[in-house]
Amino acid sequence: MTEADKAESSKLKAQSKELKASSLELGAQQMKSVDKRIAPKKFEKVAQSARNFSSDRPRRDRRDRRDRKSDEPKQFEEQTIAIDRVARVVKGGRRFRFKALVVVGDRKNKVGVGVAKGQDVQLAVTKATDVAKKNMITFPMSKTTIPHEIEIKISGARVLLKPAAPGTGVIAGGVVRTILGTTGVTDLLSKSLGSSNKVNIAYATIKALESLVPKTDWIRQGQEHTRNSKVATTEKKLPKKSEQTEKEIIKKVGK
Repeated sequence: MTEADKAESSKLKAQSKELKASSLELGAQQMKSVDKRIAPKKFEKVAQSARNFSSDRPRRDRRDRRDRKSDEPKQFEEQTIAIDRVARVVKGGRRFRFKALVVVGDRKNKVGVGVAKGQDVQLAVTKATDVAKKNMITFPMSKTTIPHEIEIKISGARVLLKPAAPGTGVIAGGVVRTILGTTGVTDLLSKSLGSSNKVNIAYATIKALESLVPKTDWIRQGQEHTRNSKVATTEKKLPKKSEQTEKEIIKKVGK
């Protein structure tokens, strides 16, 4: 290449750079004009009000919410007695689910038992807890024990509960101990007789607690019993009307 050709090529390069720069400036100016046309004053006001609302609104901290939930005392105590895996035979094979037995109590004289099934353990426990809360019962207490001895039979399970002196503690087996642990009973003797099915034992224990009679009702029941026995004895002593008339007729005929 000659020097003349080199000079021409350098001139062309300089001109192309100038054209690029001028085109970029024109594009920037056009964009500014378009932005001004698209964003009128009313949209600017809306944007400003949204900014002010977001700045004035206080932020909520999730940690505070968690701490607040943990600080609140629980109304009921929940205990899981047993978790079993159950199967159902279908056309394609067997489908497995979980069965949970849960007891709920308020550490006083309210307690309930629930049984439920679910696809996983957590779902079964939550469903059983809801069932237990719906079917809660109240039972009478005598200080830290029960008022009297009681024995209940449900299906194949028999449960015997006896009151105990203060300081004895809860002398009971697995299921009965777990149920009484959610109540205010601290002194008790018990024996589980018959079947070892945990569900039946749990229901028998709840039925036994529900069937307890408070001490204040003992006198009333005793008075009613004596009154009924007196009525029965007087009815036995008095002869029936038909018998009485027959005897009178015989006497008259004999005379």
